[in-house]
Amino acid sequence: MKFDIVGKNGFVPSPAIKAYAEKRLSKVVQIFGPDVINEVRVVCKVYKDHHKIEVTIPARNTVLRAEVSDQDMYAAIDRANDKLQAQIRKHKDKLKTNLEKEGIKQAYSTEFDAESLEKEVLATQLVKNKQVELKPMTSEEAIALMELSGHDFYVFLDKDTQRTHVVYRRHDGDYAVIETLTV
Repeated sequence: MKFDIVGKNGFVPSPAIKAYAEKRLSKVVQIFGPDVINEVRVVCKVYKDHHKIEVTIPARNTVLRAEVSDQDMYAAIDRANDKLQAQIRKHKDKLKTNLEKEGIKQAYSTEFDAESLEKEVLATQLVKNKQVELKPMTSEEAIALMELSGHDFYVFLDKDTQRTHVVYRRHDGDYAVIETLTV
C-alpha cells in the first residue's frame, strides 16, 4: 500500500500530518482490502483562511474521491475520511448490484455512521486536461461510478452501441445521458 501525501501552495506536510492521514485513511483501504487498493493520494493545500484536503483512491473499476476544507488540517483529514465512508455507504447497494466485478463483490465488509458533506465548486478557468479510459458499461453502471467519484458527470463507452456517452446529474436531481452520433 502506497500513501502519496503531498503539499501545495508552499505547504510541506509534517511527518505527524502524514502519519495521521495514513492512520485515518487506512480505514477506507481496509474496507476494500490491500489487494484492491494499491495507492492513496492526498493533496494538502494551505490558504490564508482555511486548509484543503483532496483524497483520491483509485480502486479496481472505480475511483473514490473527497475534497474538504476546514480551519484545521487534522479536522479536514477527519472530514475527508468521513466523506469517503459516507460515499461508500451510500453507494454500497448500487456497486454490489451493478458492478459485480472482481474486487468489488467482496468489498464493503463494514457498516459506517458518517454524514454526507456537500461542496460547491465554481470554475473560473481551465486548469487541468484529463484523459480517461473508456470502458464498456451500461448507463446504470456509469451513474453508480459518477456518484462514487463525486462528480456531476461521467464519460463512458455504451456497452450496446459502442459509442461514447456522457451521463450527468441535472439541476432537479435526476440523471440524463448525452449520446454521441457520427455525422
